[in-house]
Amino acid sequence: MTLRLREYRTDDLAAIHAINEAAYPAVGAETLDDLGHIADESLIALVADDAATGEVGGFCLVLAPGADYGSLNYLWFLERYPDFVYLDRVAISPAFQRQGLGGRMYAEVEGLAAQRRGGATHFTLEVNLRPRNDQSLAFHTGLDFAEVGQRETDYGTLVSLMAKPLTVF
Repeated sequence: MTLRLREYRTDDLAAIHAINEAAYPAVGAETLDDLGHIADESLIALVADDAATGEVGGFCLVLAPGADYGSLNYLWFLERYPDFVYLDRVAISPAFQRQGLGGRMYAEVEGLAAQRRGGATHFTLEVNLRPRNDQSLAFHTGLDFAEVGQRETDYGTLVSLMAKPLTVF
């Protein structure tokens, strides 16, 4: 399998929705329409696929301040950071895991954030503490994300709010 990262296209929506729903509760469940809206509002929307077959195996959606998005986690960062990019969700199907896609996606997000939003000071996200996602916590700590807060969500999850400083160009 030859994996590539590319920009999200609207015809990817059904595939990313299936991956998103299969990844619950590591990522929040969404209706097809709501996930499409998040993708449309994203500053950066990446898809990982098999270059030979076109099979979609993962995605990430990243928002910037000013997005039409009511997530309380996103709003938490909006209240505390002058400028940032917010990773709303990332999910990779089992057949595409353990091939370095997560690290590649994050590196691509950082590069694109610098190009598209040069003033962004932080790369932000949340990771579940309840239910606990130790794999995600270790992954993000290894990429120099640090906890900057915790919050109990309206959907019954406790999250670690994490941020990583970005180089400002």
